Amino acid sequence: MSVRTAAAIAVVAGVVTTLLPLSATAASAAPATDDHAVLRTEMGAPVPSGPLTRGGATETFDLTVKNPTGKAVEYKPWMLLDPKGPSRLGEKDIVFKVEAVDAPATKSHIGQQDGEWQGLFSPSAEGPGAGFDIPANGKMTWKVTIGLGANYPTNNGDFNLTAASYNNSVAPGGSDSHLFKVDPQIKTGELKTWFKQVSSGKDGQEQRAYLDLNHQATGDGTFGTALATSLTLSHPGEQDADFRLQALIDGRWQDLKAEDSRYELPRIAKGFGAASGVHTQPLRLSLGKNTKLTKRTTITMEAEVRQAEGNTWPIRTAQVQFPLVPITEPAPTEPTTNPTNPTTTPSPTATPSAGTAVRQAVATTTGNSNVTTTGSSTGSLASTGAGSSTGLYAGLAAALVALGAAAAWLGRRRHTNV
Repeated sequence: MSVRTAAAIAVVAGVVTTLLPLSATAASAAPATDDHAVLRTEMGAPVPSGPLTRGGATETFDLTVKNPTGKAVEYKPWMLLDPKGPSRLGEKDIVFKVEAVDAPATKSHIGQQDGEWQGLFSPSAEGPGAGFDIPANGKMTWKVTIGLGANYPTNNGDFNLTAASYNNSVAPGGSDSHLFKVDPQIKTGELKTWFKQVSSGKDGQEQRAYLDLNHQATGDGTFGTALATSLTLSHPGEQDADFRLQALIDGRWQDLKAEDSRYELPRIAKGFGAASGVHTQPLRLSLGKNTKLTKRTTITMEAEVRQAEGNTWPIRTAQVQFPLVPITEPAPTEPTTNPTNPTTTPSPTATPSAGTAVRQAVATTTGNSNVTTTGSSTGSLASTGAGSSTGLYAGLAAALVALGAAAAWLGRRRHTNV
C-alpha cells in the first residue's frame, strides 16, 4: 500500500473526476473529536469470491465505519486503489458503485487526484465533498460494488483497495483493505526511461550535445494507448539560452518547437511492451545565435512520459545534466573588388598597397542624423556624429574626383577614335 492513506491530506471531489485544491482541505483535515483520528473502517468479504476479469462480473462487499467515541465524527470517504503495473487507470477502467445499507442515501463518483484512481461517495442530498456524521458510539454501513472495465490495462494486474478518509478522521492503523485478484494472472513490470549522453563538443561551427532517450517496458502485457514524451530544458540563471533542440525523425534531424516551454517528441505507438525492445530517440542540442549565455553552462534536460489518452498523469520522468558552450562563428572574411571593365584604364585614385583588402565605400544614413561610412579604399572605418560633416564632404570629394577622372578618360578615348 502506498503512503496515500490516512496520513495523506488530500482533496474532495467536486465533480466526477475533479477534486478541490489541496489548500481547501486545511480546515477539514482535523476530525471533530478532540482533533484526533478515531474512526475505524471494516470491509467484508467480496461476493462472489474469486478473481476479477476484464469486462466480467462485479463483486460486492459491505463497508462499515465505526465511531468508538462519545461524540459524532464526520467521515469523508476515500477508497484508495493501489495498482500493480505501469499503466495509469482511467475512470472507466474500474467499475465502482456505492449504495447505502445503514446510512443516508448515497451517491458515488470517481476522482483522480495526482493521477491515482480514487473512489468517493457522499450524501445524495448534498453536494460532492460532503461527509457523513458517524454518531457517537455508532456506525454506518454501505454496500460497495467493484469490477474491471473491458479496457483494464493488460500490463496491470492485482490491486489493493483501502477504505480511508480524506479528512483524516480514520484512526492510524484503522483503515481496512482488501486485495483483489485479476485473471489472467500476469507478471507485472514497469516502464524504464533513461538518457545516454553520446557526445558533446564542436560539430562543424556549432557546439552540440548528442543524447539518446531510451524507453523499455518489462513484464507481461502492453500499453493500451500511445505513449507521449515531453522534454523541458533549464539552466542556472535568468539569461535567455536560445535552445535549438532537434530530434532524429525519419532519418533526418528536425527542429522541435517549444510550446509552453515543453518540446513534444514523436509518440510511441499503442501496444508498446517488453517484446518491443528498447525504443531509442536520438536528440541533439545547441545554443542559437541569440543566446545570452557567454560561457560553458550546465544544462538540465528532463523527460516526462505519459499516456497520450485517458489518464495523462506522468508515468515516468528522467533527467540528465551536461555542459554546453555557446555557438562559435568564424572570423568574417573581407570581400575584394574585382574590375568590371575588360580594358585596362588609368585608376582615378591611389593604388592600395599589397595585402590590403579593398572594399567599395558605402554610406548609409538614418533620417537626417548620423552618416556612417562603412568602408573606404584603404579598408579603414569612419563614423561621424550629427554635428560633423567630415564624412559627407569626404564622400562628395571622392565622388567629384571619380567623375573628373571618368570625364578625362572618355575625352582621351574619343580623341583616339577620331
